[in-house]
Order: sequence, then structure tokens, then C-alpha cells
Amino acid sequence: MDPNASLTPTSPLDAGEHVIAQFRADKATYWRTNAWVAAFAMAAGMGILWVLGNPHVWTGAVGGLAAIAVRALYLASDDLHMRWDLTNQRLLGPGTREISLESIAQLNAVSSMVQVVTIAGDKHLIKNQPDPGTVIAAIEDARP
Repeated sequence: MDPNASLTPTSPLDAGEHVIAQFRADKATYWRTNAWVAAFAMAAGMGILWVLGNPHVWTGAVGGLAAIAVRALYLASDDLHMRWDLTNQRLLGPGTREISLESIAQLNAVSSMVQVVTIAGDKHLIKNQPDPGTVIAAIEDARP
């Protein structure tokens, strides 16, 4: 059994349905995004220690970097294998996630991610995209 099977769409295509585009996680985008998060965590850690009067403010930078580095390394095996498929009828996410194109209420670019909001209020993230605008345009073009 493929250990990454749950990270790619497993829903069967309906009659007359075909895949238009695939959105895979981009490795460079993943690491760049985590570098920015680490920089923020380092600054926040130092700021908190400074406000608390700790004489070893520099340890906040070490702690922030270590926390985000461990998180990024731990999640990389999953995050870098995720894939979303856009069909002429649905957006198929990892595992059995499926969103009909008619039920999409809003598409938002959030950093390197595309947030898909449904009419029912469900929210999904297509993460680590080098150009979220291109993903949004492709989904908009496929919508009826």
C-alpha cells in the first residue's frame, strides 16, 4: 500500500468528468514559507523575552528557529506530497475530499496557499503553491 495514498485524491471520476489541472505542493515554496515563519517566531520569541525582562533575549531566536525547524522537518513528508485535482465538475482534494465547483463561494490567496470557502462555510487549503493567483484563475475558469 502506498503511504502517500491519503495525500492525493482517491475519489473516482464521474461519467464525463476529466482532470483539467493538478496542484502539487512546491518544495521551494514550502521551505521559503517556513523560513518566513521561523523569522517571525524568532522575532516574537526575542520580543517576549525582552518584555519579560529576561537578560538572555537571544535565546528567543534560538527557540523560535528550533520550533519551526522541527515542525517543518516533521511535516515535510506529508505537506510536500499533497495534491489537489481540478476536474470539469469538482475540486478533488487529498483522500476523499471533494468540492463541487458550483458549491465554491469564495477563493482567497493567503500567502502561498489558496483558501477554498464553500457555500456551506467549509474551508479548505491548497498549500504551498508558487503562484496562488494561477490556481485561483484555473478554478475560476473551470467553474460553470
